[in-house]
Amino acid sequence: MTSHDLLRLGVSTVAAVAWLAACSGDSGTPPQPATGASTSFARLQSQVLVPSCSSSSCHAPGSSSGSGLALSGSDAYSQLVNALPKHPTARADGLKLVAPGKPDSSLLWHKVNGFVASHHAKDYGAAMPYAGQQLPAGQIEFMRQWIVGGASATTDNVNPELLNGTFTPASYAPLAAPAGGFQVKMPAFPVQRSSEREVFLYAPVGNTQEVWVNRIQTNMRTGSHHFVLYTFQPNTPSLILPPVNQLRDLRDANGTYVFTTVATMGYHVFFAGSQGATGDYTFPSGVAIRLAANSQIDVNSHYVNSTPSTLTGEAEANLYTVPASQVQFEAKALNLNTTDLTIPAGRDTTIVKTFRFNTITRVVMLTSHMHKRGLRYVIKISGGARNGEVVYTNEHWDHPLIQAYSTPIVLNPGEGLTSEVTYRGDPSKVVRFGLTAEDEMNIIFGYWY
Repeated sequence: MTSHDLLRLGVSTVAAVAWLAACSGDSGTPPQPATGASTSFARLQSQVLVPSCSSSSCHAPGSSSGSGLALSGSDAYSQLVNALPKHPTARADGLKLVAPGKPDSSLLWHKVNGFVASHHAKDYGAAMPYAGQQLPAGQIEFMRQWIVGGASATTDNVNPELLNGTFTPASYAPLAAPAGGFQVKMPAFPVQRSSEREVFLYAPVGNTQEVWVNRIQTNMRTGSHHFVLYTFQPNTPSLILPPVNQLRDLRDANGTYVFTTVATMGYHVFFAGSQGATGDYTFPSGVAIRLAANSQIDVNSHYVNSTPSTLTGEAEANLYTVPASQVQFEAKALNLNTTDLTIPAGRDTTIVKTFRFNTITRVVMLTSHMHKRGLRYVIKISGGARNGEVVYTNEHWDHPLIQAYSTPIVLNPGEGLTSEVTYRGDPSKVVRFGLTAEDEMNIIFGYWY
């Protein structure tokens, strides 16, 4: 992606609103929950799942978010209990969306505990409810006891008073600065209720000499749509470079784009990014990305707040370095963007775009970016002996797979990568490329040398 693509893009490597993706159940037909709040599952559905997960449209029947999991309907039980998740890590670990008797094997349990730093689960995606506050402790305990008790659709075996528990916000545990490297940070900033906010901060790295970064670790408060680090092109006019350590909004209080902020985006060079609450990527041995002496990084954070209360945004990134003597190859960022996309109302659409390279390109990592209508992101090799081979598949727009390749994908001049992205159409309007969470995007991110 060129810098001018970035100007139109506002870039994201991170997204907002759907969670536990569509799933397929075990063989057989589980019993359906009783109507009303006469069973533990009926109470869980009516007092937790519907108001916290379905009322915002994320998991409502017919939602265009792309998750496919409706939690307010009569088939919500069968979509949850003993159903296989689409999240690749959770599925590989043998999790179910709800595994009767086994909270630690239930993706739902890990999702609602994802706000808590001490919950040492694997990275199973964004915490839920997405872009909101964690559930009250009593509701989480009600869910745990329901799962432990067998996740029944018909019994009433959990104390309903737990559902009246008060909200207990999770504390935020920032990353400690690395001993062998540098930290850049987006300080805490407010995100008003029922809104989204995207901000930038041009921050000094603190390196007085050229350094080589071989590991990038990220961390952010819940509600983040993305957290991205940019450098600037060498030919960036001095008038374009932003002031150091000054918070800049992408939009003003009226929702209008701030021209000076947008202008800087036209000269951005992608350096790193994450779409999940935490991220940790290490380059292959002998490969690292260069930072010139006295570098500044434009730190970009985008939050979506669907709650009735103000949220706090905050994030940091640790840049771990290695001696230049250990570096054989300089890594560079892949940033392949498709801005010419139109998703008709009311139907699914697949958009295909091929990007070719004019030099030998060894790809060591791929990830993708789409917004909440994205159903499936596939990357194939274009040209050469491996033409048409699928090298990346992702079905989670809100927490895309980061695929590292210990053996690089080698693309010769004239060969390239093709993206095939399927979107679910909004039932009432045409959706096009844009910067907000309600628009759509289509980007291949990655690293190569």
